[in-house]
Amino acid sequence: MNLERVVFGFIIILAFSFTFAFVMGDIDNASHHNVWILTIAILINLIATGLKLGDRSQVGALLLASSLVVDVLLISARVIWVTAENQTPLGPSAESMANIVSLAGGALIASVVTVVIVVGDTLISRR
Repeated sequence: MNLERVVFGFIIILAFSFTFAFVMGDIDNASHHNVWILTIAILINLIATGLKLGDRSQVGALLLASSLVVDVLLISARVIWVTAENQTPLGPSAESMANIVSLAGGALIASVVTVVIVVGDTLISRR
């Protein structure tokens, strides 16, 4: 077993799982979505992006592209959260929360693409 591949797979699946954990719940209910889960999802996805930087293959390019999409969407969601949190004393409004969760949902789709590419590449690769 290759430790490097194990760590890479672990980080990819962990990034996907944290993004999924944030998206779960009512789209407009701020109490169903934790800002710290979003922040951890951003950090884990940035680590995953860093791990994908060295690969020069076509699959590596697709993995990096999907990872960059996830990063942009999650960071955008966090920026909206910060600005919406400062507008009202009760935190983000239902409209802002729907925007935040929608962006995170888009990131979740890009994470699914990443996981499918990694699993597909693993299944077709030879030992």
